[in-house]
Amino acid sequence: MARKALKLASWTSMALAASGIYLYSNKYLDPNDFGAVRVGRAVATTAVISYDYLTSLKSVPYGSEEYLQLRSKVHLRSARRLCELCCANRGTFIKVGQHLGALDYLLPAEYTSTLKVLHSQAPQSSMQEIRQVIREDLGKEIHDLFQSFDDTPLGTASLAQVHKAVLHDGRTVAVKVQHPKVRAQSSKDILLMEVLILAVKQLFPEFEFMWLVDEAKKNLPLELDFLNEGRNAEKVSQMLKHFDFLKVPRIHWDLSTERVLLMEFVDGGQVNDRDYMERNKIDVNEISRHLGKMYSEMIFVNGFVHCDPHPGNVLVRKHPGTGKAEIVLLDHGLYQVLTEEFRLNYCHLWQSLIWTDMKRVKEYSQRLGAGDLYPLFACMLTARSWNSVNRGISQAPVTATEDLEIRNNAANYLPQISQLLNHVPRQMLLILKTNDLLRGIEAALGTRASASSFLNMSRCCIRALAEHKKKNTCSFFRRTQISFREAFNLWQINLHELILRVKGLKLADRVLALICWLFPAPL
Repeated sequence: MARKALKLASWTSMALAASGIYLYSNKYLDPNDFGAVRVGRAVATTAVISYDYLTSLKSVPYGSEEYLQLRSKVHLRSARRLCELCCANRGTFIKVGQHLGALDYLLPAEYTSTLKVLHSQAPQSSMQEIRQVIREDLGKEIHDLFQSFDDTPLGTASLAQVHKAVLHDGRTVAVKVQHPKVRAQSSKDILLMEVLILAVKQLFPEFEFMWLVDEAKKNLPLELDFLNEGRNAEKVSQMLKHFDFLKVPRIHWDLSTERVLLMEFVDGGQVNDRDYMERNKIDVNEISRHLGKMYSEMIFVNGFVHCDPHPGNVLVRKHPGTGKAEIVLLDHGLYQVLTEEFRLNYCHLWQSLIWTDMKRVKEYSQRLGAGDLYPLFACMLTARSWNSVNRGISQAPVTATEDLEIRNNAANYLPQISQLLNHVPRQMLLILKTNDLLRGIEAALGTRASASSFLNMSRCCIRALAEHKKKNTCSFFRRTQISFREAFNLWQINLHELILRVKGLKLADRVLALICWLFPAPL
């Protein structure tokens, strides 16, 4: 019996050793892709982070200076562990980590600043895997489809990577290819996240992040369908065709599938790259205004919103023909379709915020699910302090002190923020993410929302609300009355903007006159 047990143990050891050597030597098989490894890693990381929060803050008086400093250190340690988990498990984990990293004014700065690196640390599939996906989906080898195909990707994301190629007819294209394992792993990863979040909630009842899982469940299957992405690209291109500054690359449908998307190749610099704009004589303020107009139109007028405007997905360039500045919008996998009720309530809310009608701010915040937390909700939407909201967000630009206050409040009010995110309509979650991404771009360009940008938002709100009223009346007289009212309100905004510009010019003239008086030019 002992000899048999020894023999069995020997054979088992040899089999395990051979399997280990094979996996180690085979560059196409990655132990990180095995379910047990991924689950074990996620469970261990969650346990370590939970233990750190439970033990590190237990003996320190809540709210004291020592508590705040220690909490910041725990946040940073936990964010780094979470980032390492996302990088190791890849795919869906990186996607969710990127989503969290975009919530600058909603999550503690330690988390957002740490998780932002995930935009540049996405996994890269090998050329062997890329050839396999193209062969399976298009039925041909790369050399049969393309005159040339760059092995080095232009960019790599959590779900796919993009290669530059040239078709046999000479047209240059961008080829987006899905990572081969991400589709199979995604549903298991989401289930794992759901179980872990429910487990953490048992330890920390105020921890309400189930909204994150709900969003991943709904959006990830859409993002993994590249045909859906192509349809979104064509829809937004048609919807915003009146903006001559917007470029959406054309889709080549004959060579596109659910995992491969072929599109027109368009070059440019990232929208947050001031140096690129200065070198190419592109007006930073003009780009910021165009971006604001484009998103106001999407949100308030059309209710069809591109929800991933991080700098890698928004390029700027000078049009080869006209030389005018142009925004190139890429990656159309993630869109939010707003219901009419939500869109109109959101229009009313922003109108109330812009014109400092606090009674209506409360009313429409509560209609959107904020309840008694409506002051916090208003601060989250505007990324301004409650004092600034009460004074009027269009009256004065945000200061560095106020920006720091908002970021600190994201840590201080995290339980309330997570509770609020769990109660607002699901449509609001991607809108908040989009708002924070756009603010990040404005901050990088040094063009944080001015009075002019708020007035552009107000124009879109007025148009959207007037269109809704006209659509719901049969009376010609009533429609005419609504049109006149709309025109009058838009005229008021134009007049207000003109007054602001004149005031600015007068101030500039006075400053110039003072400088000339203090420092007269030599004769």
